[in-house]
Amino acid sequence: MSHSPPFFVGLDIGGTTVKSILIDSTGATVGGMVEVRSLVKEGFESTFSQLELALDQLTTGAGIERSEIGGIGLDVPAPSSEGVIWAQANLGSDWVGTNIRDRLSERLGRVPVYMTNDGNAAALGEYAVRPDQAGSLLLVSPGTGLGGGMVLSGGRAWEGANGLALEVGHISVPNREQDGSLPECSCGKSGCLEAWVSLVALRRRVSLELAKPEHVDHPLNDGSSAEEKAFRLREFAEKGDELAVSIFRQQGRILGYGLADLVRVFDPGLVVIGGGLAETRFRDHYLEWIIEGFLERAWPVYWRSPINPDQPTTRFEWAKGGDSAAALGVAFAARDRFS
Repeated sequence: MSHSPPFFVGLDIGGTTVKSILIDSTGATVGGMVEVRSLVKEGFESTFSQLELALDQLTTGAGIERSEIGGIGLDVPAPSSEGVIWAQANLGSDWVGTNIRDRLSERLGRVPVYMTNDGNAAALGEYAVRPDQAGSLLLVSPGTGLGGGMVLSGGRAWEGANGLALEVGHISVPNREQDGSLPECSCGKSGCLEAWVSLVALRRRVSLELAKPEHVDHPLNDGSSAEEKAFRLREFAEKGDELAVSIFRQQGRILGYGLADLVRVFDPGLVVIGGGLAETRFRDHYLEWIIEGFLERAWPVYWRSPINPDQPTTRFEWAKGGDSAAALGVAFAARDRFS
């Protein structure tokens, strides 16, 4: 059975799994998402075998031949430039310094491959699921760390000269702990936005708060680990627990404060908030706290148009691409480049 024009594949490589998706030239998804193990710790050749497994499942499910794939979009959980991985992150050591893009293209019969990092891919996915979005889009995703990416008007990710742009978690914010200290960030520096807004930051904050005399009888003071306490904090916040709500309010306001500086630099028009908090019952409050922090720092012109005061100059929305956003984003990027 012959199909024309060609199809395009998005491959989202994570630390545990590869999420993959197939689209046609119109951008319509063909079949569902296919997920396989990534095996990134075992080296890139092992992961390549998994990528081929995903491709076989996608094409078989769609009833097409692999030769009908006109291009592949690939994202990796590490900084890269022109297909070359710059840092190991959670990958095996042989990924670093390797041109993953060209190696994969050769292995697959020289099918063209577009490659970017996972933050850019997620931003591209959020852009793809908003077909009416005319301007640019900035994505920030609180998770274990604080990731981000930006898509310019027209659908191109802004990657920077070395593929290192939009490390949003590592701008500094003027917050200090009560003793005047700056929290350490996973990057080795202190005072980064990620050190305040991330799962790692939640672990530190809940430990500090529970050590205070006024919280000695809090139900979370049960001898469990900091990791477990941070994980359960969302449940407590959804029930209106005062301590849990105060911790998320602080995170939201600090995130909004940092976003004000990013918006001042990039003026994206739309800021999308990703991560697991999008699924919480208090997400509307969290977005309100983000906007509170944003308004504290941003100039009025970045919130309301001086020409039409009813028109916002910066909009905030929750992510809506789901688990397939990154795979979808790089699939669209491949289509736009190779069709």
